[in-house]
Amino acid sequence: MDTGPDDLSGGGLFGDRLYDAMDKRDPVAGSLLIAAPDMPDPNFQRAIIYVIEHDHSGSLGVVITRRSETPVETILPGWAEMCAAPSVFHIGGPVKPDTGIALVVLGSGVDGYTHSGLQQIEGRVHVVDLDSDPDLLRDNVEGMRVFVGYTGWAPGQLQGELDRGDWYVAPSLPSDLLAPSHVDIWGTVLRRQEMPLPLYATYVHDGDVN
Repeated sequence: MDTGPDDLSGGGLFGDRLYDAMDKRDPVAGSLLIAAPDMPDPNFQRAIIYVIEHDHSGSLGVVITRRSETPVETILPGWAEMCAAPSVFHIGGPVKPDTGIALVVLGSGVDGYTHSGLQQIEGRVHVVDLDSDPDLLRDNVEGMRVFVGYTGWAPGQLQGELDRGDWYVAPSLPSDLLAPSHVDIWGTVLRRQEMPLPLYATYVHDGDVN
């Protein structure tokens, strides 16, 4: 569908002129996928995905901007006190919603290789085996999030969405995973990127407003 130069839907201002001016990054484990302001899938509007895996076999990540109302304490009491507030399950995506994925941010200077049950993603961020003993990590974790479900892409599928402009790739900070409920993670992450991404941070999904 053709759109005018000031149309904010796909192919308009966000999809063409500013987006095409960006130096685009390739996704890697530990990077973020930021939903474009005109993300066509309503399930991912204003979403940010933390990439856990990205290789020739496909990509996998968890949405870090969707919270449930279910306290971690109700199902995983041994891990709940390590979770950053709010200590609730986060909705990682539509794939296998009965599967839990836990990410921990280790404290500064903690060597993850000395702890069983951890798989490093990037820097201080690790996947933790929820069947392991939480007491072995309790004093070494800055914070934790538990996600139900995940988001996945078949080989080449994510690249197609990136080429279409559905996502922007950005480096992550450990604090992105542990942000409290009052923080607009989508806007916060956009504001710290290079231009033109900060211009999108105040975008509201309403063409009359923008």
